[in-house]
Amino acid sequence: MISAVIRWSLHNRFLVTLATLMLSAAGLMAVWQTPLDALPDLSDTQVIVQTPYPGQAPQVVEDQVTYPLASRLLSVPHAKTVRGYSMFGESFIHVLFDDDVDLYWARSRVLEVLSQVQAQLPDDARPTLGPDATGVGWIYEYALVDRSGSQDLSQLKTLQDRFLKYELTALPDVAEVATVGGFTPQYQIVPDPQKLQQHGLTLAQLIAAVEDANGETGGASLELAEAEYRVRARGYLGSLADFRAIPLQLGPRGTPLLLGDVAEVRRGPALRRGIAELDGEGEVVGGIVVMRSGANARRTIDVVKARLQQLKAGLPEGVEVVETYNRATLIDRAVRHLGNKLLEEFAVVVVVCALFLWHLRSALVAVITLPVALLVAFLVMRVQGLNANIMSLGGIAIAIGAMVDAAVVMIENAHKRLETHDAEHGAPAAGTTRLRVIADAATEVGPALFFSLLIITLSFIPVFALEAQEGRLFAPLAFTKTWAMAAAAALSVTLVPMLMAVFIRGRIAPENANPLNRGLMALYRPALAAALRHPKLTLAVALVATVASLWPLQQLGSEFMPPLDEGDLLYMPTALPGLSAGKAAQLLQQTDRMLKTFPEVARVFGKIGRAETATDPAPLEMIETTIQLKPRDQWRPGMTREALVAEMDAALNIPGLGNVWVQPIRNRIDMLATGIKSPVGVKIAGPDLAVIAEIGDAVVAALEPIAGTASVFAERVTGGRYIDITPDRLAAARYGLSIADVQRVVSVAIGGRSLGETVEGLNRFPINIRYPREYRDSLQALRDLPFVTAAGQTLTLGSVATVAVVDGPPMIKSEGGRPNGWIYVDIRDRDLGGYVAEARQRVAEQVALPSGYSLRWSGQFESLERARDRLWQVVPFTLAIIFVLLYLSFRRLAPAVLIMASLPFALIGGIWLLFGLGHHLSVASAVGFIALAGVAAEFGVVMLLYLEAAVHQRRQQGRLNTEDDLRAALMEGAVLRLRPKAMTVVTIIAGLIPLFIGSGAGGEVMQRIAAPMLGGMISAPITVPEWVEHAACTPDEAAVREINAGVYVFDAAHLRTALATLGTDNDQGEVYLTDVVAHAHRSGRPTSALVATDHWLVEGCNDRAQLAELGAELNRRVLADWMAQGVGVVDPASTWVDVTAELAQDVTLEQGVLVRGTTRIGQGARVGAYAILTDAVIPAGCVVAPFSQLDADAAQA
Repeated sequence: MISAVIRWSLHNRFLVTLATLMLSAAGLMAVWQTPLDALPDLSDTQVIVQTPYPGQAPQVVEDQVTYPLASRLLSVPHAKTVRGYSMFGESFIHVLFDDDVDLYWARSRVLEVLSQVQAQLPDDARPTLGPDATGVGWIYEYALVDRSGSQDLSQLKTLQDRFLKYELTALPDVAEVATVGGFTPQYQIVPDPQKLQQHGLTLAQLIAAVEDANGETGGASLELAEAEYRVRARGYLGSLADFRAIPLQLGPRGTPLLLGDVAEVRRGPALRRGIAELDGEGEVVGGIVVMRSGANARRTIDVVKARLQQLKAGLPEGVEVVETYNRATLIDRAVRHLGNKLLEEFAVVVVVCALFLWHLRSALVAVITLPVALLVAFLVMRVQGLNANIMSLGGIAIAIGAMVDAAVVMIENAHKRLETHDAEHGAPAAGTTRLRVIADAATEVGPALFFSLLIITLSFIPVFALEAQEGRLFAPLAFTKTWAMAAAAALSVTLVPMLMAVFIRGRIAPENANPLNRGLMALYRPALAAALRHPKLTLAVALVATVASLWPLQQLGSEFMPPLDEGDLLYMPTALPGLSAGKAAQLLQQTDRMLKTFPEVARVFGKIGRAETATDPAPLEMIETTIQLKPRDQWRPGMTREALVAEMDAALNIPGLGNVWVQPIRNRIDMLATGIKSPVGVKIAGPDLAVIAEIGDAVVAALEPIAGTASVFAERVTGGRYIDITPDRLAAARYGLSIADVQRVVSVAIGGRSLGETVEGLNRFPINIRYPREYRDSLQALRDLPFVTAAGQTLTLGSVATVAVVDGPPMIKSEGGRPNGWIYVDIRDRDLGGYVAEARQRVAEQVALPSGYSLRWSGQFESLERARDRLWQVVPFTLAIIFVLLYLSFRRLAPAVLIMASLPFALIGGIWLLFGLGHHLSVASAVGFIALAGVAAEFGVVMLLYLEAAVHQRRQQGRLNTEDDLRAALMEGAVLRLRPKAMTVVTIIAGLIPLFIGSGAGGEVMQRIAAPMLGGMISAPITVPEWVEHAACTPDEAAVREINAGVYVFDAAHLRTALATLGTDNDQGEVYLTDVVAHAHRSGRPTSALVATDHWLVEGCNDRAQLAELGAELNRRVLADWMAQGVGVVDPASTWVDVTAELAQDVTLEQGVLVRGTTRIGQGARVGAYAILTDAVIPAGCVVAPFSQLDADAAQA
């Protein structure tokens, strides 16, 4: 079938050209339209449920909101993790779903559960869904800065919330714009307890009066004078005077009592849980642009920046927008770096083709085929919805060398066929003859090459089988490499033959004319000859080398992914719990100012606490500082990223802060996937937070002494400062108060209560009521806090409740409905897998877990373990697929087993190169080894293809008679066809080398993938050929003696049995004579042979005419062989040379010469026309006269 496709393409060149042009045009459009991003979207399908519960402590939020929601959300279909965060006044629940679950389907399922559970929640707790954004959706951040000092933080926040936020949220693909830092202005009502007591007013009456005074309604419409008038009743509160004029009750003399008479009304800042700071110069207001799931990050950033530029004109004078984080910088660097590498690889491959083929037009076949295959890959990427990022472009980068393999081998085979044809016929092939030769050359190797490219394509099945984060990371690479190789395979049997017919014409230089080919042969021939002379020693050395590679393999560490240099840094320390907002702002400014002193730092944007978005469940103790670094050419000489981080870590050695240094995107992915912000984390689950804290301290003590521990910090699940107010039920009952009445006093008078918001145009400002500070700034003041009951009694809080300071959880985290305590471990100068293995053993030895508690290792290590287990399951299945494809390619079991047995030898170079480069064994390296298996199998196919062709040719020519003949056949297949094999290897290596030159975004990952392939393709040509060549020599073939030496006589019954049982491996269904003789030898049956000296041709003849044709063909092949060795034959049609004659170089035979028997002619001799030489010896340089007849006894001429 493949051969038919090749011949069809050659005879329908116009259709092939038209289809190629159409595909190329579609591919170019896809290139322009393909979305750009730095990394694939690695976040899980997740839905975030955010429930504000103002003023409530974490334990109250956990008991009344988070636990009821989380326990119900566990039943959502395909939900694999339900992670809860209960913090002061807020609940967050992250529901993570299985892979391939649609985001909007997941959101609808979560909404169903929320609608069912809403009735079980407090009235003030109303859950909402977070934005339809991903974990890596934070693509752009900015800060509003007022250099003039005319705008305070509340005014800047109003500008952000009511101006910039609305404008940017309306842009395409923007899920939300989150505000961080600043103050929200609010109207604060501060009642005077003494005046409330004097007038007998309760807090409930004040609240009711304020709520009744703030609102508007409509009165339908009226018709007056044939016109319609809409009726509305105005009543929104809009100023401090409006608040002060709110009536509370009438006095004894009918005088109204107003709110301003019993309370102070003012504008002030609302309680905040997030602070932003820039460059250590003071607080600012920040904005975070969150991109919608599946959107084009690069285009979204461009749209946001363009809109911000337009909006700057509407900002007050002196206010400017300062960019603090821009992922477009990383995207541009990554795409530019890998784009340049693709161009470098393309150029190198083209140069290699030209150097080996020594024919520029032939090199154009590869030059044209490669970009067409790349465009087809981009077209499929676009249809599939993949974006162009480090991984998807990397898949193309590692495939470029292998993509041209088929074209290279087919071009080389056409060269060889045309070269042979020219030598046999004395003139270049032309017209239909040339087309036939090219078709024969293409169909000879095309099917095997198609299957070999198919093997490379399907060898990536294990990568598709990866799950979760690692699956999403490498799936784009596997897809693009698969599509690129599939396109190359399809083009190898369609476009390549057509281009060969167009470009391979004119004079084809002999292979030996190329000095590069001659040099390779000179190096390879003696090495191969030595290996063939000592096969057991050669195989023993190869096996020893394979076993020796186990040592560096054991020395390799393990990691999930190499550190990707994103260009920016994220500093994420965690302070001790109970930090006040004022102290948090001071600490943030201190750290930012210290970071800004480093000369490599361009800008520092710090955030402590959380931004106003459901995608940021950070407590007030967590600092997230984005550090923008200057370009590398502006760094101090010799400064590296690792050294810079070490210097910063030493400078910021602040008591109470546990430093963690991570990459922004990587951190967001890990935080939302596992909740752990460091490379390694430990999750302790159990019912009692106090016991969890004790276990956490024990784990920290066990981990601190381990080599490689940069920092280890257990989040404080206890240690938060609480003031517990416990109502005395009997005392409250004496005054007719319920527990709810006492708690209402606590929540309103001490905590403050929101009474709605004012409507002032587009602005909305909250209203809050709370007692004066002096009534709540100490324990005794709280005990003496006065309040009025509904019965008009004045009581103190201490008379109906006890007030005490206790410890409690500053924040409660849960997973799967169970409370959790998390430990963050930052490691340095140590591989991830080795560290966790030692840490696990140390913790198991030193930490005893009580009943009901569990400990789980998390972070990046969780992904590493999952990927490792998955690969162990899938790789054997992939090897089985490769084996089946090899069997389908050769239609025999032996070659498939042979090539599969050679694959371990290819791993040697990959392992040693990883060890030499100091790389750890990561998922990226595993992907590289998987790719190596495919290309090594392809190399084995090409090697065996030429070896079998050489053996087959010798069989047909009757020259496979002894072990020496077999060795010579293997030498021919290996050395004389060295060029295509060398081109296969060199193009793959040349395509990978540019990935190791220079540095850039994404280069770290690509080098880990390319290193096993590069090392393996260096070792494979050294070890695989010897294994294949020796294994190709079967015991039957090695035992053959004098096969095809003449006429054989067999026992008739045995001959029929042999012909019926022996298999065949050629298209005509013929059984080889060598197999019949070997079968006789194995069976112990005798054979008789009439030995002949003619070993050149084995054919059958039935009459004298066929015998004459057989003799003429024999003579033609003999002459062609001598002419190839430098003998000049004037007229081959009238000249005869016996196979037993010996002719030296530069001998000239004129027309009609007959050379018989054992005649030997020396170098440079010339034999005249129609001379007959029988067993004669002609010295070098002699001239034999025309019509001479010389024999052994005649005088020498």
